[in-house]
Amino acid sequence: MANSLLSSNFFGTQLLLSPPTPKTTRKLQVTQSILNNKPNSNHTFRALQSHATLAALFFSSVTPQALAVDNAPSTPPPVIEAQPTNPSPSNQSPFSQDLLLIAPKPQSQSSDLPEGSQWRYSEFLNAVKKGKVERVRFSKDGSVLQLSAVDGRRASVIVPNDPDLIDILAMNGVDISVSEGESGNGLFNFIGNLLFPFLAFAGLFFLFRRAQGGPGGPGGLGGPMDFGRSKSKFQEVPETGVTFADVAGADQAKLELQEVVDFLKNPDKYTALGAKIPKGCLLVGPPGTGKTLLARSVAGEAGVPFFSCAASEFVELFVGVGASRVRDLFEKAKSKAPCIVFIDEIDAVGRQRGAGLGGGNDEREQTINQLLTEMDGFSGNSGVIVLAATNRPDVLDAALLRPGRFDRQVTIDRPDVAGRVKILQVHSRGKALAKDVDFEKIARRTPGFTGADLQNLMNEAAILAAKRDLKEISKDEISDALERIIAGPEKKNAVVSDEKKKLVAYHEAGHALVGALMPEYDPVAKISIIPRGQAGGLTFFAPSEERLESGLYSRSYLENQMAVALGGRIAEEVIFGEENVTTGASNDFMQVSRVARQMVERFGFSKKIGQVAIGGPGGNPFLGQQMSSQKDYSMATADVVDAEVRDLVETAYSRAKQIITTHIDILHKLAQLLMVKETVDGEEFMSLFIDGKAELYVS
Repeated sequence: MANSLLSSNFFGTQLLLSPPTPKTTRKLQVTQSILNNKPNSNHTFRALQSHATLAALFFSSVTPQALAVDNAPSTPPPVIEAQPTNPSPSNQSPFSQDLLLIAPKPQSQSSDLPEGSQWRYSEFLNAVKKGKVERVRFSKDGSVLQLSAVDGRRASVIVPNDPDLIDILAMNGVDISVSEGESGNGLFNFIGNLLFPFLAFAGLFFLFRRAQGGPGGPGGLGGPMDFGRSKSKFQEVPETGVTFADVAGADQAKLELQEVVDFLKNPDKYTALGAKIPKGCLLVGPPGTGKTLLARSVAGEAGVPFFSCAASEFVELFVGVGASRVRDLFEKAKSKAPCIVFIDEIDAVGRQRGAGLGGGNDEREQTINQLLTEMDGFSGNSGVIVLAATNRPDVLDAALLRPGRFDRQVTIDRPDVAGRVKILQVHSRGKALAKDVDFEKIARRTPGFTGADLQNLMNEAAILAAKRDLKEISKDEISDALERIIAGPEKKNAVVSDEKKKLVAYHEAGHALVGALMPEYDPVAKISIIPRGQAGGLTFFAPSEERLESGLYSRSYLENQMAVALGGRIAEEVIFGEENVTTGASNDFMQVSRVARQMVERFGFSKKIGQVAIGGPGGNPFLGQQMSSQKDYSMATADVVDAEVRDLVETAYSRAKQIITTHIDILHKLAQLLMVKETVDGEEFMSLFIDGKAELYVS
């Protein structure tokens, strides 16, 4: 038994116990002792194997010599000798004996190369510098290399990121090659393939635990599976940087919102009289009028906790997520009461319920139901004021607009002249303006512009001034920026022949001439034949501010409008002949036809039809509304409508033609001036009428 060769495999490592050599003075006495004391040699053999394994693990961590792994070198393995330090009596279990493990003496080697098939990187560099390495073969990804030493040994080295390695190998004459196969240790790849499904399952389990309120819940770190959490932005002390002083052109809206701010600051003054704070304020107005800006100013003025979010954040693919986010938002708001909750574009979830076609569950309906309950449900929401903004109040649900939810609807309309002047002053802060800039004139040339439009106008003017290498923004840059916004960018490189340029000049001169001589019509602000966008030329009129704000248009004004639109085609016919007219008046004809049909069908300006509105109203189709309007009159009535429309158009045509033929001299002068200068402003245009002694048209 003493001459037997015992082996044990531990993760691929061969542990060898060889018979003692003649030079060895100590033998494996413990082996014979165990075998003599225990009749069952199988258990004894397992015990010996266990002790030998422990001994091998011990020496593998403390000795510089490595045990053979996979490709063992030709050098014989070291001998491990063991003997009991305290021999046990015959009746004692062999497992209680203490073994004294004696390390073998290092054997003399013919070379000073490291032992084993796995070298450290430092050992590898030392061997290369001593000329002990003949060739290396890198793996495909460069992380591992296989080496061949001068004595025929083979070993592998894990390569760190060392940019000087190739130079060191080349300087020492080492043959370098790259493997075409896969790199890495097969054992670790195998273990990794086994562990991947378990790691993936553990990761999914962790994510779902966070989604159900685990570590990623309140107070946690959050995660991608926190579907039901509100994504609103919270500010304990609002620092929006906007106050009521920064909002211009919406004085009436500011007055109504100042009451809400005053209630939050001084609630005792109102509660003493039994007044209750409004639960919700709905900001309504066209896009760009400053609804979101006003909400930010309310937060900045009130100084109470402020939650802001967009209504689209409540809508998700998963059922119930929107309602869960609404609950979470109001739970946070109630804990911070009194506070303000701002929901932007509330029409994303607040549209009329039951408007969809067919059955099924609508996620948006569940979200709005939860919102209605939170605003004014069984428990109420004392101390939480909800501000919401929308530009489509017509599609909101009626339950959302009733008192007790959105108690107030604040309309923010387009600013008037005075409001536009104030807005221009606000958006001109920090800009270098020339002395010739007049905000009053700019405001009168921009009817219908919102605050966002005016901000864009001043920004475009600043960009144009920078492109022209100017130090200040003059009125020319503002005028060019206005034309760019209205009609599109200027086509400077457009190829325009003299004939076409002449035709466009007469066309625009016809519009301006008829418009200037029509009574009670808008004055001409500017005429240009520079191509912009899809237009070859433009004639700008300055509409009446009172007419725009009131929305009331007289019959004479509409008739004049049709005559002005037809002035361009008539000028082409008079100067170039009916055979040489172009398609440049197509948009003019569309405008004339629309105005004439509205006068007959909607405005009651036809004697044959009378004071009757016929035809369905137009508008954009939405869910719950009819997709198209149907005519509610007979074919005979349709013939009468067509005849009345034609009469109105022919009357406008004859009036415009009479003006142009009467003042043909002014038409020629204006067209020639346009061909030379390409742009004529309103003051220069009026000087032509003063010199020509033109008179207004009298029907």
